[in-house]
Amino acid sequence: MALRYLLLFLGVGACSTSAILIRMSATDPLVLTALRLVFASLMLAPVFLVELRRHGGAFTRAHLRRTHAPALVLALHLVLWTLGVRMTAVAQATLIVNLVPIALPFFLLWLARERINAAEVAGTALAIVGLATLSVRDAVAAGGSAAGDAVCFASMLLFALYLALGRRNRDFPSIWLYVIPVYGQAALVCLLVALPRMGTFDVGSAREWSLMAGLAAIPTVCGHSLLNAAMRGIRGQIVSLCNVSQFVFAGVMGFLLFGEVPRALFYAASAIVVAGVAIVVYAAPAEAGASG
Repeated sequence: MALRYLLLFLGVGACSTSAILIRMSATDPLVLTALRLVFASLMLAPVFLVELRRHGGAFTRAHLRRTHAPALVLALHLVLWTLGVRMTAVAQATLIVNLVPIALPFFLLWLARERINAAEVAGTALAIVGLATLSVRDAVAAGGSAAGDAVCFASMLLFALYLALGRRNRDFPSIWLYVIPVYGQAALVCLLVALPRMGTFDVGSAREWSLMAGLAAIPTVCGHSLLNAAMRGIRGQIVSLCNVSQFVFAGVMGFLLFGEVPRALFYAASAIVVAGVAIVVYAAPAEAGASG
C-alpha cells in the first residue's frame, strides 16, 4: 500500500512541474505546445507498436475515427494551458486547471448520461465561489490577471471534456491504443496552427530543447502514467482529490524559482476551492469518481 501512495505522490509531483517548465521556456506558446506533443508521441511510439501487435485486428479504423474529437480537444486544452500559465501565478494556474473534478460530472451527464447528485452540485458551487474570490482579487489587485484565470479555467473545462470523451471511449482494446493516437493527432493539429510561428524558435538553444523534452517526459508521460498506476490500487476519489494538491507543489517551486509569494487571500480561497472539490469527489459514485 505504501508503494501505491508513493506512486501517487510522485505522479502528482511530476504533473505539477508542467507550469514551471512552461514558465521557464521562452518559446512561443503555440510552438512549445506542438513540440511538447511531438516529443511525447515519439516517446510513446514503441508502446503503441507493442500494443498494436498484441491486439491485432481488435483496433479498427472505427476506433481511430473516434480519437479525432478527443485529439482536437486535447490540443485546445494544452494551447490554452500554455497561454494561461504565463498570464498568472503558477500556484493559482495549477489550482484552477486541476478543478476537473467539479466539472467532470456535468460532462459525464451530457456525454455518458451519468447522473449527478445534489452534493456534487453544491460542491461545485462552493468551488466556484472560491475561484471567483481569486479572480475578483486579480481583477482589482496590481499585478493580478483575471484574464489569465479565465484562460486557465477554459483550459480546465476542455480537459474535463477530454476525460469525459475518454470515458465514453473506454471500450478500446487497450488504453494505449486510445491515448497515443490522440497525442499524435493533437501534435499534428498544434503543428499546423504553430507553423507560421516556427521561425521564432531558437533551434540552436539546448535549453529550450531540454525544457520541451522535460515537458514531454515528466508531466506528460511519467506524471500521467504514474497517476494511472496509482488508480489501479487506490480509490479514484482519493486520486482525484490528491491530484488537486498539485498547486501546493507548483507554489513551492514557483516561490523558489520565480519568487512568487501568494497573497493571504489566496490561501483562504484555495481552502474553499479544495473543500468544494472534496465534496464533489466523495459524493460521486465510486465508478464515476475513478474516471476523474
